[in-house]
Amino acid sequence: MSYIKTQIEQILNNSPYEPEFHQSVIEFLRSLEDFIEINPIYKKENIIQRLTEPDRQIKFKVSWQDDNGNIHVNRGYRVQFNNTLGPYKGGLRFHPTVNMSIMKFLGFEQIFKNSLTDLPIGGAKGGSDFDPKGRSDDEIMRFCQSFMAELSRYIGADIDVPAGDIGVGAREIGYLFGAYKRIRNVYEGVLTGKSLLYGGSFIRKEATGYGLIYILGEMLRSHNIDLENKIVAVSGAGNVALHAALKAQEMNAKVVTMSDSSGWIYDKDGIDLSVIKKIKEEKRLKLSEYIKYRPKSIYKEGKFTWEIPCDIALPCATQNELTLEGAKNLVKNKVVAVAEGANMPTTIDATNLLLDQNILFLPGKAANAGGVATSALEMSQNSMRISWEANDVDKELKRIMTNIFNKISKTAKENGFSENYIMGANICGFKKVADAMIEQGVI
Repeated sequence: MSYIKTQIEQILNNSPYEPEFHQSVIEFLRSLEDFIEINPIYKKENIIQRLTEPDRQIKFKVSWQDDNGNIHVNRGYRVQFNNTLGPYKGGLRFHPTVNMSIMKFLGFEQIFKNSLTDLPIGGAKGGSDFDPKGRSDDEIMRFCQSFMAELSRYIGADIDVPAGDIGVGAREIGYLFGAYKRIRNVYEGVLTGKSLLYGGSFIRKEATGYGLIYILGEMLRSHNIDLENKIVAVSGAGNVALHAALKAQEMNAKVVTMSDSSGWIYDKDGIDLSVIKKIKEEKRLKLSEYIKYRPKSIYKEGKFTWEIPCDIALPCATQNELTLEGAKNLVKNKVVAVAEGANMPTTIDATNLLLDQNILFLPGKAANAGGVATSALEMSQNSMRISWEANDVDKELKRIMTNIFNKISKTAKENGFSENYIMGANICGFKKVADAMIEQGVI
């Protein structure tokens, strides 16, 4: 049995019943097999085992009271995976599907995503199976205060700096920050994604979506393809999807689809993002409301299957949303490029099909790194007690995303993988962390 197969088997035995974590680790380690064989130092230092075992897995009870006086209990999580390159950094997700497997997969991916930014941040992830949908502001505030009462023991500006994710936006970050400040009696940059009123950074809200389009543009330019006038299919209707669609439209592409957990919309004339903002950000309603404003558009209930013809596909919703069925639809409709705005949104078999068909593919650990990159810029601003102008942050975000593409492209070619950007991202992200681990000794 090969070294990598032995490592995978050991991980599966040590961490049973964690399918999302297994998928992430298996895809990653298989891509490194040849690289590690010609670089035996990583075997000697047992880097794989050291990297795939989290530094710390924290699970705790969150008790809170709703507006009717009923008491609820949820589970809270924080997986501090690896802090070789800097303080733990990764979002908090509030969603009923949250469990330890998902936290570990997201934390593991975060290590290498953060590595690619070249900023001093390690990898972590956290959250709760609490569902903020349908809850009042007061209920969400009470939940956040209870959640932070426990999480505050493990985080700090130089220890672990959480951010937002699915279900955790500016409102939740505000409640969490207020609770942390009161519990710890310290005012520090312990959370990112904060309001501009109290230490947040310009462009943070937009950063993941903007960054996705910036790195997509770099990849297309390297192949002499222009984003202008291309038809773009986007999944999701949250923060990442919204701002990716916005930036794509600014670059004169036509975004024709978006989706949420209930269904999806198709607007052949181009999505009206002002309507999306009204529905999803102001009113917090289902996407089906869109056709009331745009009666010529089409709404379908159920899972988005990527059946609409497009040049560019941007999966920006959640893990494993782009399945083999969706990939076959994209291939049939002659898609040019796929760039992941979410974390691991494409299943392994779908990814393999797209690569076999020579479709340009940007993996999430590179393509959606703009959010955490700008979070790290927010950390820097907090440390220096200053605030950068929006244009300066945007320029730095674009520089970081351009640099990520150049690195993964160069790494792929140097290791004989031509334009396989998955291999480039995995090798590049791994090498920096692994080399730093070796230099820091066995700890």
